[in-house]
Amino acid sequence: MIIRPKLNWFRLLFVWRGSVLPQLLPRLGLIFALSVVAIFMHDHMRTYPIGLGTPPFALVGIALAVFLGFRNGASYERWWEGRRLWGTLVITARSLGRQALSLPDPRDPAQTRRFLAALGALAHALRHQLRGTDALADLSPRLPPELHARVAAAKFPPALILLWLGEWAAERKREGAIDGFALLAIEHNLNSLSDVIGGCERIATTPLPFSYSVMIHRTVYLFCMLLPFGLVDGAGLLTPLFALLVAYAFMSLEAIAAQIEDPFGLEENDLALNAMCETIEVALHDMAADPDFAHAPKPFAPSRDFILD
Repeated sequence: MIIRPKLNWFRLLFVWRGSVLPQLLPRLGLIFALSVVAIFMHDHMRTYPIGLGTPPFALVGIALAVFLGFRNGASYERWWEGRRLWGTLVITARSLGRQALSLPDPRDPAQTRRFLAALGALAHALRHQLRGTDALADLSPRLPPELHARVAAAKFPPALILLWLGEWAAERKREGAIDGFALLAIEHNLNSLSDVIGGCERIATTPLPFSYSVMIHRTVYLFCMLLPFGLVDGAGLLTPLFALLVAYAFMSLEAIAAQIEDPFGLEENDLALNAMCETIEVALHDMAADPDFAHAPKPFAPSRDFILD
């Protein structure tokens, strides 16, 4: 994810990183070539065979803009819901860390370190599950060996780590370190983590209907490829300019919607999951104030998917 300080209007015109323009350049090149073909046919063929005119494009363009608005709205809603879920994960992890540090009496520092490290590992496990990547390298320094072995054999590592956190709280209750009310408070936050995991899995495994996306994609590109032949009568040699402006607007909206539809990916406008995992671990490490904490992350800094530019 790219986060920048606010740019003035002139610098914003030339921003390259984070825009969809790089991936659109070949497609815009095709529109430019079709515009040149339209001009050539219009000026050198006695009977111009494709006199479409602008009225059909005005009518279709309005309808297409409405469809693209709905498409982008649906994609942004998924992106924002993903961000809210990860915000809840950060808040709940901090609450659980505070409870693990303040509620047990007497407190076993070694057991507390295991709990806090597992909380950080849960965030990393969820990140890897949503992105379809291997989590074992990140989980190895954060989990006790017996739990790491269980997680390595699991299909849903976040759920297994969440189970272990509940087992940890139940064990403290049996030892008499916490009472029933404290256990209920911890269980409430563990249930919140379960809701976060389920919500993220729902977004990741339920894309927008494919037929809907294909219909808009085909309509956008058919519209943009035919547009030069409708503009050439009125625009003449300026046909490439106007065709490229309209094509850039419509293709960009379609590309942005496709990019943020899956908010947990690795594209530049997806959520900065690496940075949020680091945020959780830094907060837990600061609360613990324990030099022997199992995993001491570096102070917060931009990660590879959180770019300050």
